Amino acid sequence: MKDLFQCFLAKIILVALASSFVSCYDPSHLQDYCVATNETKGGNLSISFVNGRFCKDPKLVTSNDFFASGLNIPGNTSNRLGSFVNPANIPGYNTLGVAIARIDFAPGGQIPPHIHPRASEILQVIKGKLLVGFVSSNEYNYTLYSKILYPGDVFVFPIGLVQFHANIGKTNAIAIGAVGSQNPGYISVGDAVFGSRPSIDPKILAKAFALDINIVRYLGTVFSPQDDIVE
Repeated sequence: MKDLFQCFLAKIILVALASSFVSCYDPSHLQDYCVATNETKGGNLSISFVNGRFCKDPKLVTSNDFFASGLNIPGNTSNRLGSFVNPANIPGYNTLGVAIARIDFAPGGQIPPHIHPRASEILQVIKGKLLVGFVSSNEYNYTLYSKILYPGDVFVFPIGLVQFHANIGKTNAIAIGAVGSQNPGYISVGDAVFGSRPSIDPKILAKAFALDINIVRYLGTVFSPQDDIVE
């Protein structure tokens, strides 16, 4: 009896661990699709409520719910970073665990060091010349993995690691980025550290980054919310 109980307990622990791992990622959908809708009442809703969004009644779903256009349109890169991210807005990818965006770069433009806490990313260059890379965790000695990409080249970025993309060519550049989550999250290292609201104590940052405290205060004015770029 004791051995049976221990076996049963071990199975319960394994199930609990497996459930905790699964919950770290986009939820597994229990239907073919859950087309997101902003409606909260009326006859167009399904009874389902998945991933924080109401599902459109499957009988009313059309091909347009899985379609988006506009990734051929250049974005406005006239900002401090010289880049623009245009995500495809597709109601039908709700719960499917994917997302895609067009990224435009002016010459010298970049997506600065940042983290996607909930997804890995794959990037394909369509036009131009990009320098991209990511840095491993301390477990792997903060190793930089970097590559210069040309049209047709592809690079993948592991989940949760600091990454960057920069246009090192003399012309505009275009890339398509896809992520393994409909909401990968975006944490700009500079904005999070020097532009948090409320601010982190400048004395802490000065010591952490071996900077003069006046430089830290200046960086606090540079990294302001309106400069954020969401990827």
